[in-house]
Amino acid sequence: MSQILVVDDSAVERRVLGGILGTNPDWTVEFAGDGAEALDHCKLREPDLVLTDFNMPNMDGLQLLMKLKQHYSHVPVIIATAEGSEELAVTALQQGAASYVPKTLMARDLNRVVDTVLSASQDRRKTESVFTSLICQELRFSFPTDRRLVGAAVNTLQDFGVRFGIFSDRERTRVGVALEEAFLNAIIHGNLGVSSRLRDADDGSYEKLIALRMGKAPYCERRVKVLAKFSPGEARFVIRDQGRGFDVSKLPDPTDPENMARAHGRGVLLIRTFMDEVRYNTRGNQVTLIKRKKQPE
Repeated sequence: MSQILVVDDSAVERRVLGGILGTNPDWTVEFAGDGAEALDHCKLREPDLVLTDFNMPNMDGLQLLMKLKQHYSHVPVIIATAEGSEELAVTALQQGAASYVPKTLMARDLNRVVDTVLSASQDRRKTESVFTSLICQELRFSFPTDRRLVGAAVNTLQDFGVRFGIFSDRERTRVGVALEEAFLNAIIHGNLGVSSRLRDADDGSYEKLIALRMGKAPYCERRVKVLAKFSPGEARFVIRDQGRGFDVSKLPDPTDPENMARAHGRGVLLIRTFMDEVRYNTRGNQVTLIKRKKQPE
């Protein structure tokens, strides 16, 4: 059972968010009216995830994020963005937030985003002495076009990154979110050829087309090839699909406030924010994600 702390100064908003999250029987939801109250809650009972609004009295969402980063670094934070606060969402991601959800899309996207972040943040550390002597590791995978495998694949790659000391437990969650977005892009937009623009229509056509193509050749026969290289200095992930590819130069600027509330390009924003370097091949069916170990200041 995962505990989610919703932080919002509006009682109406808290009820709405609690109602949406309450549809998942595996989650318990508690509430705080501002950042200061949220920190008091964390002292008594540490949540598995915090969902917070930006504009609140006493302590706003960005100030709360910085306090949580300082005192509860492994607790992931999702920012709820109101219209007009898109640029603040970019700042929050750069400051350590695990994801964001526009308030206008809460009913559609909130549970999916929370599920993704919770999955990426689960702590599965293992103290295996053999990894203290390992100086490099290369992993190669060929995954079928199946979204159900993404979580397990991401957890495996996260484990290696932590064991090599490339990123901390806090960074593990952000790396996991970026990897999950890249995997889903390869499966859905690459191998299945389903455009994220369909999600903006909000008529169910997006999921319907995914379900249709999951059982239809040649889409269901395609694979996602992954090469992961770990060394003491960096983790490098190369994810390649067997789709047609796309023109990388036509990717919308995800930091443009006009694009923040759109499903199209959202994953690219998270990937670019959470990774140190992102490269696409010419065809547009392969992405390389690089996460470097931070040097002591």
